[in-house]
Amino acid sequence: MPTPSPRTVLVTGASSGIGEATVRAFLARGDRVHAAARRTGKMGSLAAAGARIHFLDLADEAATEALADAVLDEEGGLDVLVNNAGIGVYGAVEQVPLSEARSQFEVNLFGLARLTQRFLPAMRTAGAGTVVNVSSVGGKIHTPMGAWYHASKHALEGWSDCLRIELAPSSIHVVVVEPGAIETEFAEIAIAPLLERSKGGPYERLAEKMAAATRRVYLDRKASPPELIANLIVKAVDSPHPKPRYVAGYLAKPVIWARRLLGDRGYDWMIERFL
Repeated sequence: MPTPSPRTVLVTGASSGIGEATVRAFLARGDRVHAAARRTGKMGSLAAAGARIHFLDLADEAATEALADAVLDEEGGLDVLVNNAGIGVYGAVEQVPLSEARSQFEVNLFGLARLTQRFLPAMRTAGAGTVVNVSSVGGKIHTPMGAWYHASKHALEGWSDCLRIELAPSSIHVVVVEPGAIETEFAEIAIAPLLERSKGGPYERLAEKMAAATRRVYLDRKASPPELIANLIVKAVDSPHPKPRYVAGYLAKPVIWARRLLGDRGYDWMIERFL
């Protein structure tokens, strides 16, 4: 089998979890990989493995522009953009300040969109490219205390669908990846603010139930390894005709099917029984 041609790849949210695993998977393939994240101090091992390290805060437009400029100046273009960076704001709709809700969308949608916009002209000129948007099973379902996170991922799904059709004539692929429960820092990062925000209020008991359910799924050795998603991303990019969506990880396919089959009230009932 011939050695695959190296590609130029940018992965955001690369300091841990799915992003870090994805950087390593592309490096193993022989690609030139740019790894971007806020916590660059945690990326020494990726640099040692051959990745080019960049600072990125998607909520900071100047930082986003600087990253795009740096990659385009060095490479002249980009073959693969993996939009993996994201945050999760959890709490009751009544209690989450709209400033935090806006930050959720700034990172999970608008910052991602701004970065994508910068690379599309070069991909169009090349007549090829792949944009991978790491969404979540949360982009297809809903759970209590996660309204703003789910809303941002639902928005990313719709945005990606429109982008896919718009770019089809340019031979640029748009792929959505919907992970289920994955072994990352997501659970603990989400749980602590949720409990603090709800303490002593009308949603305290529900928040405690949601935190317990999250720990059962993510922290009791049930969640899937991030390498599962990383290898799926590489598989999608390698395909000449990638699927619009890839679903993988613990509970991902079962809950999506449950949402489709049970309808609104049936699904709500299932979630209430799970908590």
